[in-house]
Amino acid sequence: MLWWLLVFSTLGLGAWGDSSWDKIQDKHLSKGLQDLLGNISQLIEKDKRGLSGVSTMVSRKQWGADAIGCSAQLALPVDFLVTHHVPGLDCQNQTSCSQRLRELQGHHVRNGWCDVAYNFLVGDDGRVYEGVGWNVQGVHTQGYNNISLGLAFFGTSKGHSPSPAALSAMEGLISSAVYKGHLSPVYVQPLLVKACPLIVQRSAWDAREAHCPKMNQPAQYVIIIHTAGRTCNKSDECRVLVQDIQSSFMDRWESCDIGYNFLVGQDGIIYEGVGWSVQGSHTSGYNDIALGLAFMGTFSGSPPNAAALEAAQNLIRCSVVKGHLVPDYLLVGHSDVTNVLSPGRALYNIIKTWPHFRH
Repeated sequence: MLWWLLVFSTLGLGAWGDSSWDKIQDKHLSKGLQDLLGNISQLIEKDKRGLSGVSTMVSRKQWGADAIGCSAQLALPVDFLVTHHVPGLDCQNQTSCSQRLRELQGHHVRNGWCDVAYNFLVGDDGRVYEGVGWNVQGVHTQGYNNISLGLAFFGTSKGHSPSPAALSAMEGLISSAVYKGHLSPVYVQPLLVKACPLIVQRSAWDAREAHCPKMNQPAQYVIIIHTAGRTCNKSDECRVLVQDIQSSFMDRWESCDIGYNFLVGQDGIIYEGVGWSVQGSHTSGYNDIALGLAFMGTFSGSPPNAAALEAAQNLIRCSVVKGHLVPDYLLVGHSDVTNVLSPGRALYNIIKTWPHFRH
């Protein structure tokens, strides 16, 4: 999962001028977060009464950040606020949240970004953790990094509802952003949209160079697959596993590249296989018209975890929004279109409930 919320100012909403975004509103957003973002006017009123502020701010030095690598400056105040939830990053105190944040910074830097992606993060302990801060552009939302603040909730093991302490801290952070002139007070009721999950590019997992035929875009199908081997729960493990899968396809089966368009790890992250525009080698007769989405592991007895399932669903929605997949696509299991056990019974029982599924 990654899932994303975009809060439009009156200027930004006018610039878009497209109500079609309403069609991809996130209907599963937690009630607490809806209440928080749906009452921006209350935050502004608090600012007017001088009640704004962040109760506990943990600086980069305090959580042990490496030197900042981002230099692009924000022109303040910004008109947009983008709020994220980072799955798999649950923490309950400053020590564990600081450790998780150091791991996240390292992961983002290894994937070619200049620093941790967000301006600030909020933990379930009710503390606000400084990311790149107020004045520096994050790398959280393509197309909006230079005009928005990117705020993120640490993931929570209790699902997708931040704790009351975290919600209160986010409220204070947004209020402080307005009060201190970092965020324009001229914005209206938020419009919620689903955007793309984090995708680890081929260069970040050291893919071998390959040349495969192009796909016919947009794709007509999504085929859900499992790789039927070992799984991975940490990003370092997943990168190695993707490399091993590519080697199997190219060296053992003499394929032109890794067989899947994208792969999903139990770390809740998407790994680019051959990508959107190149044919995979996953399903004979469908490679030129279908996106092959493979969960890394074997899922006959137990399904993938919630983070992996959410990331896959977000990728499918992202593919439609970006025009790589037709809006009326058909979603099938690998076993529906070829004689294999993939994607495994446990995973198959889940995807049967997903939109566009066709047996």
